[in-house]
Amino acid sequence: FQIMLRNPLASPDIIGISASAGAAAVFAIVILALDGWLVSLVAVAAGLGVAALIWALSSRRGAAGARLILIGIGVSAMLDSVTAYVLLEAPAWDRAEAMRWLTGSLNGMQLVQALPVAGALLVFGGLLAVTARDLEVLRLGDDTAEALGVRADATRLRVTLAAVGLVAIATAATGPIAFVAFLAGPIAARLLPGSRGLLLGAGLVGAVLVIAGDFVGQFLLPARLPVGVVTGAVGAPFLLYLIVRANRNGGTL
Repeated sequence: FQIMLRNPLASPDIIGISASAGAAAVFAIVILALDGWLVSLVAVAAGLGVAALIWALSSRRGAAGARLILIGIGVSAMLDSVTAYVLLEAPAWDRAEAMRWLTGSLNGMQLVQALPVAGALLVFGGLLAVTARDLEVLRLGDDTAEALGVRADATRLRVTLAAVGLVAIATAATGPIAFVAFLAGPIAARLLPGSRGLLLGAGLVGAVLVIAGDFVGQFLLPARLPVGVVTGAVGAPFLLYLIVRANRNGGTL
């Protein structure tokens, strides 16, 4: 998303994709009493549906980055209200379980819950790998990309489908782990300056962030905390840093 929209704020948890998968998964768990791959299926369907809605609302001669992000933030706020309503209607035990899940946690994870994520990584990750070269060309702008033989709209569609699939299934498995996608790209870009293969680098950085955040939350703090609390505590100041830098640079992130 950050490469495609040329905006460092365009991460799934900022533009509403994670919120849609989270709301759908909570609805499936609390209201429909589903579990396992069925929750992942509902989350993926909701993620794709909301992504299509955000894209349609932001499209005007192509989806503009800033417009898509603002609409995504609004949609995310509405979906958060849906999640809150479902939690209010849930029994006390289900509510506590859903709240733990909503913070983003690896506690109690089992291998069977990782299998859908592994399958998504093979399918959607493979699609992203095939599209990586065209995605990098989009950095040059739509007109230049089209001149170089890259179909901008088709590339965006493939990238969106793959990214939403990955985000939705991962969110269904662990809950929305805050700011991992938001942090992974910029950190990878700084570790690999000038590299054109940032997708793999960002994926590895994201994995390290999750593992390190879980280790800190479990062993280095006075109380045991879910990984989403740790990554959120790190990611929020980074977001403020980007905004402050944008103000100093006259609005350029």
